[in-house]
Amino acid sequence: MDKILEAVVTSSYPASVKQGLVRRVLEAARQPLEREQCLALLALGARLYVGGADELPRRVGCQLLHVAGRHHPEVFAEFFSARRVLRLLQGGAGPPGARALACVQLGLQLLPDGPAADEVFALLRREVLRTVCERPGPAACAQVARLLARHPRCVPDGTHRLLFCQQLVRCLGRFRCPAEGEEGAVEFLEQAQQVSGLLAQLWRAQPAAILPCLKELFAVISCTEEEPPSSALASVVQHLPLELMDGVVRNLSNDDSVTDSQMLTAISRMIDWVSWPLGKNIDKWIIALLKGLAAVKKFSILIEVSLAKIEKVFSKLLYPIVRGAALSVLRYMLLTFQHSHEAFHLLLPHIPPMVASLVKEDSNSGTSCLEQLAELVHCMVFRFPGFPDLYEPVMEAIKDLHIPNEDRIKQLLGQDAWTSQKSELAGFYPRLMAKSDTGKIGLINLGNTCYVNSVLQALFMASDFRHCVLRLTENNSQPLMTKLQWLFAFLEHSQRPAISPENFLSASWTPWFSPGTQQDCSEYLKYLLDRLHEEEKTGTRICEKLKWSSGRSSLLPPSSPPSELPSSSATSVEKMFGGKIVTRICCLQCLNVSSREEAFIDLSLAFPPPERSRHRRVGSVMLPAEDARAQELALAPRAPGAQRQRKHCITGDAPRTGLDIEGVGAISRGEQSGQEEMVERGHAAKEEEEVAQEEEGTREEESEDGERKEKEKEDEKEKEAESSKEKEGDNLGLGTHRDAATPPREQACGPEGSRSVLDLVNYFLSPERLTAENRYYCESCASLQDAEKVVELSQGPRYLILTLLRFSFDLRTMRRRKILDDVTIPLLLRLPLAGGQGQAYDLCSVVVHSGVSSESGHYYCYAREGAARPAPVLGSTDRPEPENQWYLFNDTRVSFSSFESVSNVTSFFPKDTAYVLFYRQRPREGPEAESGSPRVRAEPTLHKDLMEAISKDNVLYLQEQEKEARSRAAYISTLPAPPHWGRGFDEDKDEDEGSPGGCNPAGGNGDFHRLVF
Repeated sequence: MDKILEAVVTSSYPASVKQGLVRRVLEAARQPLEREQCLALLALGARLYVGGADELPRRVGCQLLHVAGRHHPEVFAEFFSARRVLRLLQGGAGPPGARALACVQLGLQLLPDGPAADEVFALLRREVLRTVCERPGPAACAQVARLLARHPRCVPDGTHRLLFCQQLVRCLGRFRCPAEGEEGAVEFLEQAQQVSGLLAQLWRAQPAAILPCLKELFAVISCTEEEPPSSALASVVQHLPLELMDGVVRNLSNDDSVTDSQMLTAISRMIDWVSWPLGKNIDKWIIALLKGLAAVKKFSILIEVSLAKIEKVFSKLLYPIVRGAALSVLRYMLLTFQHSHEAFHLLLPHIPPMVASLVKEDSNSGTSCLEQLAELVHCMVFRFPGFPDLYEPVMEAIKDLHIPNEDRIKQLLGQDAWTSQKSELAGFYPRLMAKSDTGKIGLINLGNTCYVNSVLQALFMASDFRHCVLRLTENNSQPLMTKLQWLFAFLEHSQRPAISPENFLSASWTPWFSPGTQQDCSEYLKYLLDRLHEEEKTGTRICEKLKWSSGRSSLLPPSSPPSELPSSSATSVEKMFGGKIVTRICCLQCLNVSSREEAFIDLSLAFPPPERSRHRRVGSVMLPAEDARAQELALAPRAPGAQRQRKHCITGDAPRTGLDIEGVGAISRGEQSGQEEMVERGHAAKEEEEVAQEEEGTREEESEDGERKEKEKEDEKEKEAESSKEKEGDNLGLGTHRDAATPPREQACGPEGSRSVLDLVNYFLSPERLTAENRYYCESCASLQDAEKVVELSQGPRYLILTLLRFSFDLRTMRRRKILDDVTIPLLLRLPLAGGQGQAYDLCSVVVHSGVSSESGHYYCYAREGAARPAPVLGSTDRPEPENQWYLFNDTRVSFSSFESVSNVTSFFPKDTAYVLFYRQRPREGPEAESGSPRVRAEPTLHKDLMEAISKDNVLYLQEQEKEARSRAAYISTLPAPPHWGRGFDEDKDEDEGSPGGCNPAGGNGDFHRLVF
């Protein structure tokens, strides 16, 4: 019967005839059969199932095996023996085929339990291991996976199971898609998924096999001698537990046995896996490995793989099924490749067509991808400006998409740069120097040069001045300004955590300073600005003379000598920091008034004597009605020879934050007046005036006893203070600054010594009597006469620099000492100008001196971006502008801070006092106010040579870091045991939590390669 059936099935008879005969044979097989006949039918069924030429023979063979196995189990157990299974698996050359494995799987389903079955399973545990070691194709390997998934007893046990898992990984690496077209690709994906699914099942049963399999996986993808492995290995990644990621990456990045070539090959092939459509978490593993390489400073690998693969990753954005993973990898690669524009520029030709394709797709996935792609483009254009011809098509393509603000751009660029990566993945390495999380760059202390660093950082954070310096043309006659431009450019664009200002310091060195000793930062600032001013003025004058000598100046007559050239325009220093004050002196005898206008760069504010602080010496600066209690007091007429006129005093303590100091108009001195003009505040209510008067009276009563005891000494102290004020007031010209001659009692720090910038400005602008030895020579009277001197601001600078005269000369000890009084610093300062108008200023920088003497101690700087902003609306609950973010610059260390820290630094550390204040002029409210668009505040484009120098230095720094990391690794590998670096390196202390400490060359942050200016 078996031979008749075989002949009919393999004949050319019609299919209906064949099927009819098959039905009869199957019906006969269900009946009792002789043993030989049953074995013959089973052998025929196996031959047809494994070797059938088409679907019909294979189906007939399967039916025969099923019928015989169910109705004749004893005979089937005899037939499906271990020997038969071995013959099926080893019937041909090479690994067994998929049909033979399928036949074995069918036989196992029909095989009854017993000794014969145990023998078959034992055989299969050996044979499946041999089969995968022979590298079967995708179909056979998938059939093995299905066999073992259905019959777990066939899985190799003991040490053979781990070997089996590793060989499965290698099998996946040899997979090749056998057919073209969509159907073939789908079948190939399913086969790879079945094999990786078997691996996942085995890992769940034996978790200890995961790491050895990962090692095998890395060995496959890092091998440089064989052909590239199949992308089917990507199917393994989705089954890897994410909690193992950090440990695996740490081991790989710190493994000295892994060469750079192997690592480069492995990461390149992993990036190719982005195209695998069913691979979950592939992007996470790729990014983790890239971060691990950055943490151990293997930048050469990162640079090479980024340039080689970034275009391929970008192209995968076209396919929605892999778009998410491709976008994540692309985002990381772009945001980390910040030392050069090369990677971004590789993508420029591809961006417009990609944008067009995503717009045409019109899907949620495409829209989301467009938004993120546009954000990346804006970040890169911001990071690498100066290529308008290349960027124009790209910006045109994304013009209708959202534009991120500058704060968001800086956040993205700062957190993802290779040099910003933390070293947690560096294993036992000590923490290598990394760029600050703030994105700002520190300055290296070259030996008591913190006074230079703090001033330079304050000037850098004055954004208008920084932009002015960075816009300097390449060919100019200002060598010092050019060096400052290079320093500012590297502070803005370098990847180093800190740079050295050595070259700039040498060029701007103050001649009378002693190298290696602490100096006065205010004195250096004045000298620096004066040098820059004179250099630009001289260069402009030379250019004008050259133009005149060549006859190219159309504004001059032919006979005009160089001495008659028209005056040049204001210099950059004058535009940014220059203001004007008017000094008027009125003779109290003839009432003649002489006036003189002078330019100034900074205002030096002396501390008023304690008596004047208690009496609240009058001034021309006042708090607004909503912030302080104002008074409207009419003073009695003054007869000739009586005491000098006084402006209304300021009552109440100034608040620590949000202080709005408002100026009042100047008072005319041209004619004699028996009464001072009244200063009115329109919003001050009558009740507030009464309360203010009551409190003023109370203060006077409280101080009456103390004044009575010191009545005999007051006149003498008044004369000394007036003499000191005269010396200071007469020397307020451009770049002039002297110490305040203050008696020892005035240096005490206590409740009575608590002052604010308001008090110091009041004292500076208050009228001053010139009597006794300080009498004024009146030309009208032709003799020395008592006089009254008044100082007024006629023109406010864009950046107002206030120097608090803290270093006084002690008349008792005849030595310079520091006034340690805590001075409240307002965020908003409103100064009066001549003519009755006022100008508002926003605090942008505070240089702090830590110590008790100008010859010692340490300087550091609090600063925020000195960009202009309109006045905030009172009572607004909106979040503060990005410019409200304060930073603490302490040599190489840069950290986030707050205005609260600025306000309270002296409270926590009595020797740390504000010394130099930078205020930025606030634009007037109205249509001319700045809109706050990020385009308005974009950094200027640098000239080509400067950009190339920055790019080259960034590459050099990455190479230095990589070399240092390798040197440390080589050193640590020679140690008997890995040291415990965790404690002490991870516990960073913020400067706000402890005193900033002394000034030292290393800046408190260890050694690292540095760029020298």
